[in-house]
Amino acid sequence: MSCSRKPWIVLMCTALGFGAPVAHGQGGGGVTLPPGGYGTLTQNDLALRIRTADLDVRFVPLDPRVTRLLAKDSWESLRSVAQSRRAAIDSVADMAGVSRPGLALVTFFGQRDNARFDPQSITVRIRGREYRPLGIVPYSGQFTSQQLAVRQQVSGIFLFEQDLPVNDSFVVLYAGQPSEDWQGKQRTLDRERARVALREQQTSTRDTTGLDSARDSMVADSAR
Repeated sequence: MSCSRKPWIVLMCTALGFGAPVAHGQGGGGVTLPPGGYGTLTQNDLALRIRTADLDVRFVPLDPRVTRLLAKDSWESLRSVAQSRRAAIDSVADMAGVSRPGLALVTFFGQRDNARFDPQSITVRIRGREYRPLGIVPYSGQFTSQQLAVRQQVSGIFLFEQDLPVNDSFVVLYAGQPSEDWQGKQRTLDRERARVALREQQTSTRDTTGLDSARDSMVADSAR
């Protein structure tokens, strides 16, 4: 793959390692994150979609406040997507002077042969203001071709100047065509947060009970 000089794209021309996972507890900006691995949601539960005659566009926030509500395999998959491109993401953010950019994985699916797509046409509307991406880190090798065969798909990581308000409301647009409002997902997300907290509590209780039983057994054995 050759490097492109397009200013809105950072191409991966070298292999990058995986970064360390974010620990459960305090996230960036002091936000308390849900524990990972206890969720049951799928990526489709987080996706905002826009369909045109040529394309199906899927937008998934890469924000641990919601990705940690996914089933374990899906959560780890999305986490590895961001971590495998961490060096490029940090480079784009540094050039833009942003310490904590909002991230999203955007996938373009071709609905017909020679379908054209324009990554720069993705915008996010937050409280009436539209934000264009600061930069895009391609995840698929053919992302910069901006052309798809039927059923072909490519993905890229989009950076925005602020965290996406995943606990509130925002709208994604492609070429001016809006998706559903993220607000409609809040009930599902809230229910899953409660379930995740309960599952973690139940697991912790079982672990504590198991440790207590093992300790009691050791004490009994030593007394014989």
